[in-house]
Amino acid sequence: MPRIAGVNIPENKQIEIALTYIYGIGRSLTRKILITAGIEPTKKASELTSQEVAKLKDIIEKDYKVEGELRREIMTNIKRLKDVGTWRGIRHIKGLPARGQRTRTNTRTVRGNVRKTVGSGRKLAATPT
Repeated sequence: MPRIAGVNIPENKQIEIALTYIYGIGRSLTRKILITAGIEPTKKASELTSQEVAKLKDIIEKDYKVEGELRREIMTNIKRLKDVGTWRGIRHIKGLPARGQRTRTNTRTVRGNVRKTVGSGRKLAATPT
């Protein structure tokens, strides 16, 4: 199982899909990396030679922010927004959507599965009279 940027890449998948397991690398960035490395995208991750894996590691570590470094940068950006007291920072503090989405409905992922309407609670079992 190849290990790139601290992540175990699945062997049974094509390398174009397998590289997306690294945080910060999506499909379009994977295509750019593979073109730069000269590796065929349909090749399975288990079929890669050690030179190809080393080339991928070198390209990813040298040119892109991934995994811990990227997560750290995002956290510091959000912390800066909170400290300055911007609108987006306040939304992050309150746990609400920060990019202008509506909040009357459709904010389950940000707020958690909070249901505040009257009819959505669990109904009590009927008691016999």
